[in-house]
Amino acid sequence: MSSKTKSKLEVAAIYLILAIVSVIIFYPLLWTIGMSLNQGTSLYSSSIIPDNFSLEHYKWLFSPQSDYLLWYKNSLIVAFANAIGSVVLTAFVAYAFSRFKFVGRKNGLYIFLLLQMFPVMMAMVALYIFLNMIGLLDSLTGLILIYLGGQIPFNAWLVKGYFDTIPKELDEAAKIDGAGPIRIFWSVLLPLAKPILAVVALFNFMAPLFDFLLPSIVISSEENYTLALGLYNFINDQFANNFTRFAAGSVLIAVPIATIYLFLQRYLISGLASGGTKG
Repeated sequence: MSSKTKSKLEVAAIYLILAIVSVIIFYPLLWTIGMSLNQGTSLYSSSIIPDNFSLEHYKWLFSPQSDYLLWYKNSLIVAFANAIGSVVLTAFVAYAFSRFKFVGRKNGLYIFLLLQMFPVMMAMVALYIFLNMIGLLDSLTGLILIYLGGQIPFNAWLVKGYFDTIPKELDEAAKIDGAGPIRIFWSVLLPLAKPILAVVALFNFMAPLFDFLLPSIVISSEENYTLALGLYNFINDQFANNFTRFAAGSVLIAVPIATIYLFLQRYLISGLASGGTKG
């Protein structure tokens, strides 16, 4: 077989794989959007291309009969608090492990690595009892604390690895100019670490919007429901048949995620660390 023919086969195989992956990704998405535009509430009478397009389900979600806006607000509160809190905590923890030598540093890193091997769900009984003891069970504050604590080990390893790629000569140059550790952290490392911090912010913003299991354990009052819990009630009851409303509510979850992604896009695709080194 000639190299030209082999190259064409490789390209064809790549396009075939991309086509299969695209179908796997976009087919459920198209079904969800199409279902949300169908009239009625039945799953079996819906089609991917509605015969009569209707926005009645979207209108109903914003009507007084629905608590969708309340669930949306709760989810955004948790998502923004988790994203901002994770960035702040992770940046400080990663900076300490990357730039300072202290007793227990190596063991601390090993503990972070070990904690990543176990999902948060394994500690749910202990977390449930702990939140009940401190009076934060069935509250958004308790849910936010669990998200923040559970994300620290992975995020700290991720950001520490990025900080390690930033030359320490930049720190030494800042020290010569009289900068202290906090000044170095704020003026040198943080500007160069914007891409990885943007990734942390995006991932931790998305997690509460999609998570169902953790809120279902912590939250029990309907006024504290997140979107995942609230939408689940549309189809959870024995006689519930609100699949089209469920689909409409699911589609709208993508709006804040797309907005945050577009806002952080320039940081996600930029190489600020290399640019800072060259400068």
